[in-house]
Amino acid sequence: MNKLVLFINQWLASITRKLHNNFYLYLSALLTVFVLVDASVLHIGENMRDKAFDLMVKNRIIVPKPDPDIVIVDINEASLSAMAGEYGRWPWPRQVLGEFLENIEVQQPKAVVFDILFSDADVYNPDSDAYFNEVIAATENTFFPMLRLAQESDHLSTITPDMIPGIKYVQPENGTATKEKQPIAIVLPHFEAALNTKHLGTHNIYPDKDGIVREYRLWHDENGWILPSLPLAVGNFASVIPSSPAQSILINWRGKPFTYQYVSFSDVYADMASKVKKRPADEFKNKIVIIGSTAPSLFDLKATAMAKAHPGVEILATAIDNVRHNDDLKVWRGKIPYVLMSLILIWLTALAFFRNMDRDKLTTVFSSSQITLLALSYTAINLTNTYLDFTGPITWAVMYFSVAKIYALANDRAMQRILASDVESGKKGSSILLMPIIIESQFPFTDSMLKKLRHAVEHQLQRPATAEFLKGTQSGIWGLFSDMIVVSWAYAHDDKDEAAKVQQDASQLGAQLGRLLQNSGMPDDVTVRYTEHIGALNTDKPMASQWRGLFAQAIIKLDILEREQ
Repeated sequence: MNKLVLFINQWLASITRKLHNNFYLYLSALLTVFVLVDASVLHIGENMRDKAFDLMVKNRIIVPKPDPDIVIVDINEASLSAMAGEYGRWPWPRQVLGEFLENIEVQQPKAVVFDILFSDADVYNPDSDAYFNEVIAATENTFFPMLRLAQESDHLSTITPDMIPGIKYVQPENGTATKEKQPIAIVLPHFEAALNTKHLGTHNIYPDKDGIVREYRLWHDENGWILPSLPLAVGNFASVIPSSPAQSILINWRGKPFTYQYVSFSDVYADMASKVKKRPADEFKNKIVIIGSTAPSLFDLKATAMAKAHPGVEILATAIDNVRHNDDLKVWRGKIPYVLMSLILIWLTALAFFRNMDRDKLTTVFSSSQITLLALSYTAINLTNTYLDFTGPITWAVMYFSVAKIYALANDRAMQRILASDVESGKKGSSILLMPIIIESQFPFTDSMLKKLRHAVEHQLQRPATAEFLKGTQSGIWGLFSDMIVVSWAYAHDDKDEAAKVQQDASQLGAQLGRLLQNSGMPDDVTVRYTEHIGALNTDKPMASQWRGLFAQAIIKLDILEREQ
């Protein structure tokens, strides 16, 4: 086991000697390749936004208010219970909805939107269906959903796009394509009057891969035929919207569930049938009235960024609100911004490591920069309708910083063990060159100055060595010591070529000390003294005592040289 540990230490030391700071450049180049591959093929980084987006949008301080003109008529559990005695449980006879629509229209609402799919006839109440159809025919502002089924079922359908009222064909830019009437699997409203209104739209809700609803698809492209969603159909009717809306929008939530104005279906219905009206006669005037259900028993609940169980009718209301005001969340993302931001963060961090920036300062600057980006993203989503997606770039930067920091620590540890590794590897009488460098000034040195000088010394060295600094700020008699950097080289005692190279490395370091002091921001009155002392270590004797002896001899030699000057 000891031999294995020794081998690993020697291997790490060898790698450290060869790579030194170039490792940071190699690592940044490797991550650059990963980022480019991810942006082109994997798309992992681009999709990291989801959890961060959920956290930010759920905890916004400034939340956009829901449109006061949107009212949800809720077929809730209370309504199901209240009307069960006369009409049974859901579904009710269509006559109930017909009477409701007829009375609502008297108040002149801007639009009445059914979030109920009328897919089949009520074979037990044909007169009820006929009445509902007549009421629909008398309106001009009612909207009905259609359900787009999975494309895998298209071959089973007999419905082609041209059979769906109100949808349009968009000619390609080259103008060469013909209108393909391929079947599409879709469930249309059963009522003829609903089809004749041409106020149809899909109410499909598509969760992300993790099952969370964050986006709403405004239209489907069916071989050039544009199949609108219900929010897009209502938006085109109730307000002015962009002529070419995005296919999908990132929903700008108005808050947690039940943020919009809700009224209970049974309460409104009972008031309509009552001789003594208690509700305002113009309650729904110029309103967009959405008729849907929040009852858990009807299973129209979805997981969203705002809640685990978000009523589907309120998701629809939010999408209509977003389309009507064109205030859906715009996302700053895409391949180019993602790649550029990732590479900027990676290479700036790499440059800081490569230039031996003070580690504590680097950690502070890096942490602050990442927090600043997150704060900028959070501020933007509060004050604007823009979500700055920095999640992927920040993740890559943190990944680079973590690996580089581990290497830096391992590099320090390896350099500290180089001497011991060389001696303990069986080389009896390994030679050691110690170079104590004493730095003096009437002004105290900061830790940042000394660390910067130490890294500058390490960067100057051409041969494997360690550099440690000792601060002269201890209390008592230890305060008599000046600030000192001790550089140590180890080499085989019988290797004359290596001994010459080490001595040359030490001489070059001594010649460059003035420049290094100046570049490290030392005071102008700083003075520096150093000496070189060569000794030997033997594995047959305790290492600690030998090192202490060498260090003491080097310091004494330095003091003798000072007295001789």
